[in-house]
Amino acid sequence: DMWGRVRKQAPKSSVNGLLAEMIAKFEEEPPLGTKSSAQGDNPNNLLAYVSNLTLNEGGNRLDQEVKVSVIGGGDLGIAAVLSIMAKGCVDKLVLIDIPESSTKGGTTDLEIFGLPKVEVSKDLSASAGSKVVVITANAWSDEQSYLSVVQTNVDMYGGIIPRLAQLSPKAVLLIASQPVDVMTHVAWRQSHLLPTQVIGVGCNLDSERLSHIINISLVANSTGKQAWVIGELSENKVALWGNMGPGTDQLQALTPVSNSTKPLMDRALEMLKGRGQRSWSVGLSIADIIHSIVTDKKKIHSVTTLAEGWGGIGSKVFLSLPCILGENGSTRLPGVALGSEEEMKLRESVACQVNLFMQLRL
Repeated sequence: DMWGRVRKQAPKSSVNGLLAEMIAKFEEEPPLGTKSSAQGDNPNNLLAYVSNLTLNEGGNRLDQEVKVSVIGGGDLGIAAVLSIMAKGCVDKLVLIDIPESSTKGGTTDLEIFGLPKVEVSKDLSASAGSKVVVITANAWSDEQSYLSVVQTNVDMYGGIIPRLAQLSPKAVLLIASQPVDVMTHVAWRQSHLLPTQVIGVGCNLDSERLSHIINISLVANSTGKQAWVIGELSENKVALWGNMGPGTDQLQALTPVSNSTKPLMDRALEMLKGRGQRSWSVGLSIADIIHSIVTDKKKIHSVTTLAEGWGGIGSKVFLSLPCILGENGSTRLPGVALGSEEEMKLRESVACQVNLFMQLRL
């Protein structure tokens, strides 16, 4: 019938689109109310159907149930759960506390008080069918050397990453374990997933903070510029500009910092140094990234990704770079020509990561 044709063709998330389709169809045929019962459905049935419709507002949602799993029950895992639920972008969230992690202890309280849509488990199989799997677990202690710390985390990942990838082969793995650049690389190797499916939280938090500072300083909304932090999550991180105004070609948006704007950028980066990365702030950053993935937002984030081929980088290393995030994972923006100081920092980060991987047992 006519209403059936309208429903099949109408956009799922646009009220205006639905109205436009209805108007067009009703102009083609007389209203249902003028027809006899033999000609079509009773108008009351139509009203009953409309009364049961639910409309999605503010961002596209994927048709299927959106499930996200968080691996690791420490402060960061709990912060991620609370932040993701506050964003309201998931239908089900699973928190899995694994015994190998040294960051444990918060899951009991979640079980005691309970949260709608949140399941607490100790079994990795509870993550099956996730759209995003967040890894917050760390297995190291403060007494270990840096190499031992990383190796302990690598060994822990070897026991969970292949299984998680098998349970959710279409998921995006979002890595928040430390050191995030190295552990994202490890997760990519161990999972055998596409590079677009394995990202780390990287410099997303620093980028959002830097952009906020620059916006206040420059009233960037009027200039259309946005600041980005890229590279290694360390003192070697690098700042870039993005021309993100309406109509801008995203793939041509990045530009290096010029001599005229470098003092402002240096000052903004200096202000960032006083801001630590607490569990709740990283949790908010995780939720920000997940929201862009599950709503297919196509927003640009600075996240840890495979850097090979970007700006002349020839090694298989993972660094934070601006990526467009959506339901299929990440799409890396092209490289840009950097100034000598910024390029030196990136080269140093690449060399350090390559040297570390030569010492690790994978």
